[in-house]
Amino acid sequence: MSRTWDTARRNREARLQRAAPLARGKWVEAAEVPRLLEALVEPGDRLCLEGNNQKQADFLARALCRVDAARVRDLHLVMSVLALPEHLELFERGIARKVDFSFSGPQAVRLARLVSEGRIEIGAIHTYLELYGRYFVDLTPRVALLAAAAADEEGNLYTGPNTEESPAIAEATAFRDGLVIAQVDEQLQRLPRVDIPSGWVDFVVRAPTPAAVEPLFTRDPAQISDVQVLMAMMVVKGIYAEYGVDRLNHGIGFDSAAIELILPTYGERLGLRGKVCGHWALNPHPTLIPAIEAGFVRSVHAFGSELGMEGYVAARPDVFFTGRDGSLRSNRAFSQTAGHYACDLFIGSTLQMDLAGDSSTATRSRITGFGGAPNMGADARGRRHASPAWLRAGREARGDGPGAPRGRKLVVQLLETFREHMEPAFVERLDAHALAEAMGWALPPVMIYGDDVSHVVTEEGIANLLLCRGAEERAQAIRGVAGYTPVGRGRDRRAVENLRDRGIVRRPEDLGIEVREASRDLLAARSVKELVRWSGGLYRPPARFRSW
Repeated sequence: MSRTWDTARRNREARLQRAAPLARGKWVEAAEVPRLLEALVEPGDRLCLEGNNQKQADFLARALCRVDAARVRDLHLVMSVLALPEHLELFERGIARKVDFSFSGPQAVRLARLVSEGRIEIGAIHTYLELYGRYFVDLTPRVALLAAAAADEEGNLYTGPNTEESPAIAEATAFRDGLVIAQVDEQLQRLPRVDIPSGWVDFVVRAPTPAAVEPLFTRDPAQISDVQVLMAMMVVKGIYAEYGVDRLNHGIGFDSAAIELILPTYGERLGLRGKVCGHWALNPHPTLIPAIEAGFVRSVHAFGSELGMEGYVAARPDVFFTGRDGSLRSNRAFSQTAGHYACDLFIGSTLQMDLAGDSSTATRSRITGFGGAPNMGADARGRRHASPAWLRAGREARGDGPGAPRGRKLVVQLLETFREHMEPAFVERLDAHALAEAMGWALPPVMIYGDDVSHVVTEEGIANLLLCRGAEERAQAIRGVAGYTPVGRGRDRRAVENLRDRGIVRRPEDLGIEVREASRDLLAARSVKELVRWSGGLYRPPARFRSW
């Protein structure tokens, strides 16, 4: 019995024939895009809508919301970030039914409500690399809607600084006979560089307005507190200096921005320039400018770009990965891989942590997702190259145990003991468990598992979980830095003092840090305006960050 081996290709050709009258070559007028989508997208399709961490195919999202829901319905969205109101409007209108995603950011509360109402089915909350990997296995998009900076007549795409995951999406879709549609900001006769070849692209539309890009990683130094400076001092002296951390990733937040901003002051005083923080997997954080200018930073590979940093990045090609045209070439998939395998340390924040060290940013009322934290904050057990920081962490974790020597990634969680509205950051049981029970999920949405966490840092001190032997020591170490939260008040004082004697729990004074020294005066820049000065005027912050 003969078998047909090209059903997907035949289906693709049928869709292209339906859409052909709406296009001139590969180009489609903006007003025709809803009709184009009705011709190309079939009920139940798996569709990737970009939906990045920063860059959004916002015009195509609005166009998809305008299709006839009787013709285009029950879509399975696969997208890294649910960021725009239109992303959830697709579910309210019945155009989409199911989603697999990584992060929901500003839509977290609305997403939780729609899930509780049974209007959205969540396949899984992924980490970025996990989702990209599934694009090439069992979640390959049938249709992909992308955003790019420019295209030429043939449909070659230039993504500019915010490449993010566009090439990975396009490749997965194009090479399984899917359809790729791109919105672009402009059409050019000659592109500065080709980021996605025209052979991977089926249709291109010039959007009426440039694609939305969110300055997600910009932090105003004016918002950094003295407490965050104290925590930054403990990290720099008690972790970076002691382990010789030279390859790292910082998560998003004011606490990690404080670390970046005390490198040229406190780090310089400790004699750490040239010894720590040389190589980064990181977006071009404006708060990294002083450390770059002071000679701490030698290279940065970026997940995405950051609005206003374009001129500064182009002027520092020795540091950033830039094309021949001078613009940044970011790549979220490669940078996630670098953060997982090539970095010795990840440092980030969370909303809740329990006594096992498990942490999550998903609660009953807010399903935020994880982004890249589970990749950055996980020991890469496939790693086979050594570095001093990695080897020392491995020795501490192994103790005198048997077996071949192996290293360990440093995974640091920064938490102030109380969050906004005096919500304790440390809890006996994560809300993630109750959320999973309420939603009928097989797994609670834990962001970083405690057995991957090496250090917990609060304003109370550092808990080195690598040195703990057993679950009870681990729990007491976490209680020892949990302050006056219910978890902290439940500590065994004698046990915590014993852990302190062994260097597992360390207070600022144990590190030789004067708490009264921890003030904003240590920040190399205390405002966005001072960051601009450090950059020599090359950094041009978005209007919302300008107060002068």
